[in-house]
Amino acid sequence: MFRILIVEDEPDIGELLQTYLEHAGYVTRLAQEGQSALTLFYQETFDLVLLDLMLPKMDGYTVCQAIREQSDVPVIMVTALDSEEHQLQGFRFNIDDYVTKPFSIPVLLQKIRAVLRRTTGHAGDEPICYRNLTLDLEGYQAYLGGTPVDLTRREIALLRTLLENQGRVLTRQMLLNRVWSYDFYGDERIVDTHIKNLRKKLEADYIETVRGVGYRMERENKT
Repeated sequence: MFRILIVEDEPDIGELLQTYLEHAGYVTRLAQEGQSALTLFYQETFDLVLLDLMLPKMDGYTVCQAIREQSDVPVIMVTALDSEEHQLQGFRFNIDDYVTKPFSIPVLLQKIRAVLRRTTGHAGDEPICYRNLTLDLEGYQAYLGGTPVDLTRREIALLRTLLENQGRVLTRQMLLNRVWSYDFYGDERIVDTHIKNLRKKLEADYIETVRGVGYRMERENKT
């Protein structure tokens, strides 16, 4: 998973960014002022930094300069300062993009993916397509014929496991191990409940029950 450092002094915006980024599959850390951001940056490893400019005590330019003295990690400035001069000043510090507030979350996510793809060679897992179903692994979103389907994170993980093992029977215990983790000691019937919910939300019985064994997603014929 990619790790992103969010440097934002407005709590509502910081929490909003964390929520959407983590929902999209990123690991995040949040700092609300410059010095704490640099402390986190020096102590941990990050793949990208989202950096506000108007920070208390130490502005974003100073933070960016300190980062650039140590690393060429991608930096996207996210700020209400929208003048040409502010943007040019940011690019003088070799930032990778400049986003002005108010911003669109979907557009910001695409900019993050584009920067990561350019700097690392990839931006995450490619979507899985199955019949009229598409599972966007980066955005943690399923689509039926292009229409979003409201799935929980656990349902996304369960659907992904089945799609990545098309044609293979997965026992309830195997699904528990992969989706709920190895330290789950609850009732195996929780798998049945989630499969039932998936079938209902997908409006189609893509998941086959192998009686007495488990579940299988029939292998799609690509020919």
